[in-house]
Amino acid sequence: MFESRSEKIFVSGITIVLILLSVIALIPLLSVISTSLSSKNAVDMNLVTLWPKQFTFDSWSYIIDRPDLWKSFFLTLVTTLIGTVLALLMTALLAYPLSKSEFRWGSVIMISVVIAMIFKAPIVPYFLTIRGIGLYDNPLVLIIPHILNPFNLIIMRTFFKQFSKELEEAALLEGCGYFRMLFQLVLPLSKAVLATLALFYGVVLWNQFQHPLLFLQNTDWFPLQIKIRQFITDDNVIMAGAASTVDLNYNERTLRAATVIFAILPIIMVYPFLQKYFVKGAMIGSVKG
Repeated sequence: MFESRSEKIFVSGITIVLILLSVIALIPLLSVISTSLSSKNAVDMNLVTLWPKQFTFDSWSYIIDRPDLWKSFFLTLVTTLIGTVLALLMTALLAYPLSKSEFRWGSVIMISVVIAMIFKAPIVPYFLTIRGIGLYDNPLVLIIPHILNPFNLIIMRTFFKQFSKELEEAALLEGCGYFRMLFQLVLPLSKAVLATLALFYGVVLWNQFQHPLLFLQNTDWFPLQIKIRQFITDDNVIMAGAASTVDLNYNERTLRAATVIFAILPIIMVYPFLQKYFVKGAMIGSVKG
């Protein structure tokens, strides 16, 4: 398609701005990575910018050998995987009937969903409710409160509304029930929105901080983000077990930098596999009515 000179200038300008914003966003990440791979002396003398100085893996070796960090990591990994699967299941089971105009109570439920999305529950009643249903100091609090998000529900409902009615009617004529239709026909053809919402739910579950801070007292159930907070705020925690010698090639700053990168690596590794579905799923679920 032919583009005018003004359109080419506009596209070029937008491209340059986006590249600059991407570089600006990458600078803090590169700085943290460089710190985690630099020696103690280089960090103490503030020589590290965007490239490691006196390159070493000592900080990473120490972090990787911390069993308490791995325990929190695997707890967070399990809760994220289970929570994401349950969240997608619950969202699909509610979004599919809400996408049907013949569902009598659909509009009433959707109004309730929108109200729940706009008006968040006050923290004190929310805390009392969670404690009242037995989730206080219970690892299930890392999963159950997150298995249904109103915004994600609206996206999936909107996506289902544009699904081919002719295909569903043909399946009904063949004796296919609604549950079978959802799991064998609709969901296999909804990979874009499922991948998008899986990323949304996964990031929330992986990065959750407020819930474990409010509802967990047993340190054995602390997820990764709480463990990282301990590492960042308490020198005694992050240096626990370190040899007390001046020959160590790491310090609190290099260890904290390595811990932060350790926590965000899984999300960074997963995102490229979901990126091809991300924009398509978000756009279809948000724009089409």
